[in-house]
Amino acid sequence: MSYLVLARKYRPQNFAQMVGQEHVVQALGNALRSQRLHHAYLFTGTRGVGKTTVSRILAKSLNCTGPDGAGGITAEPCGVCPACREIDAGRFVDYTELDAASNRGVDEVQALLEQAVYKPVQGRFKVFMIDEVHMLTGHAFNAMLKTLEEPPAYLKFVLATTDPQKVPVTVLSRCLQFNLRPMPPQTVQQHLEQVLQAEQIPFEAGALRLLARGARGSMRDALSLTDQAIAFGAGQVFEAPVRQMLGAVERGHVLHLLEALAAGDGAAVVQTVQELRLQGYAAASALEEMVGLLQRMAVLQAVPAQLQPHDPEDADCARLAGLLPPDLTQLLYSLCLHGRAELGLAPDEYAALNMVLLRLLAFWPEGLEKKSLKNAEPLRPRPAVAGRPAAEPALAPTPLPLAVAEPSPPFQASNPMPAPTRAVSEPIVLKAPEPAEPKPTSLGPTLASTPAPTPEPIVQPEPQVTADQTLPDFWHSVVSELVQREAVTALTRELALQSVLVRRDADCWTLRLAQTALAQGSARERLQAALAQAGYAVRLELEIAPAHDTPAQRATAVAQARLQAAHAFLQQDPFVQAMKRDFGGKIMPGSVQAL
Repeated sequence: MSYLVLARKYRPQNFAQMVGQEHVVQALGNALRSQRLHHAYLFTGTRGVGKTTVSRILAKSLNCTGPDGAGGITAEPCGVCPACREIDAGRFVDYTELDAASNRGVDEVQALLEQAVYKPVQGRFKVFMIDEVHMLTGHAFNAMLKTLEEPPAYLKFVLATTDPQKVPVTVLSRCLQFNLRPMPPQTVQQHLEQVLQAEQIPFEAGALRLLARGARGSMRDALSLTDQAIAFGAGQVFEAPVRQMLGAVERGHVLHLLEALAAGDGAAVVQTVQELRLQGYAAASALEEMVGLLQRMAVLQAVPAQLQPHDPEDADCARLAGLLPPDLTQLLYSLCLHGRAELGLAPDEYAALNMVLLRLLAFWPEGLEKKSLKNAEPLRPRPAVAGRPAAEPALAPTPLPLAVAEPSPPFQASNPMPAPTRAVSEPIVLKAPEPAEPKPTSLGPTLASTPAPTPEPIVQPEPQVTADQTLPDFWHSVVSELVQREAVTALTRELALQSVLVRRDADCWTLRLAQTALAQGSARERLQAALAQAGYAVRLELEIAPAHDTPAQRATAVAQARLQAAHAFLQQDPFVQAMKRDFGGKIMPGSVQAL
């Protein structure tokens, strides 16, 4: 006797054996029990979720006569009457299955509809089942519309498709639609356990977990993979052979990668990737395992009650979840998920995998605490290299609106220092604002530059700061001058705008910023050199902590205030009010700009 594959041997024979589609089973069961039967059903869903199986069970329920031959329409077909046995065998004359993938023309559909005028020969109902109905041509759909809308009382249509978007709405409106969902891995794993126990085949839970994930929601794929695993493992389904068969990365490698990333150990990351290459694991499989692990870590961080104490994988996820803060877990998940698309673009997928992981590693600067970036030690300045000027990169500066603070009298520091002087190649002219009514487009005081009348440098005293002026005010005025003169650009400019002065000693200023990426490289040295050229020969220290009242935040607040003033000005305009009153007009969000 020939071998019958598991997917066919364990095909459900009634609604009670259906797995993972309780919403469809409940609806059809209630309809059959109450005799509220529709004339056309449409089952949609991905491959291997039970569309054809449900149609055959429905056909048996409509035509079942019971073991004694006196039964009627039932939600529990007996499986032993002639109608049930012949439908299972595929030779019931009143049940017709049409494969629309190979019979998609109007002639095939017309030949099927010609049988609709004849009453059932053996059963209670004629059932026309059209599989992959979305493959029919437009003329074929048009040919069946009238019969599909008003079929004879003894005729039932059952349509199945994996792509309901391609089915015309004229057909969808004539059918009762059921969407069969992909099955979760836990449901697939439980069903595989029952099947292997019935087959008396030894197995390991880890192997079934891998098969359930590899099926991707399809029970038929899961059973086919199980057949392959039985053959590969010589009658046994154990985790190591199944992992080798599927090419799935061992979970230990993924755990080592995440531990190395959390520790900032680039050498361990590269070494683990090299081990994956030597063992023949797919790079895409490594990222897929990382995505799954990070997703479970994010769930445990948000809902600790979801922890499964008896699941060893959950124990590993809980341990790693304590090493990473939730925001960085989300970032890792996003980068790994999008990194899978880069593997096919690189000439070597392992090189692409290395780049994705090194990109993740770049978010943990050396010397910073990994669990929280808020409690990191301040970065110490690097010693300046003698004879090497701080050169700015040749990048086009981007203008940014800044509210420039008005100069104030001298600042009384705890350690007073002499007022420095600065030599510039062109004079800086401060223009005080003219007294006038505030308007939505008013920018306040501005800085303008005029060409130098002579090549000799002009010495100008430092802006005076009083004790009433806070350190953020002083830093805002200094940064405003640097930006207006284009003395800082690119990353150095962003470092100045995104930081705030928190301590000012005689020879050392301490800046606080929230973004650690701005503290990397030579941005600090370049900002220090720009301050020295402006007359502030001080040493800069950076500390990583939430920064408030930065120049960038002030500029954003000024821009928001101007935009709100512009909105208020437009709302009071008589023409705008007339358009809103007479024509129901409205001001579209984002369409107003403060000039």
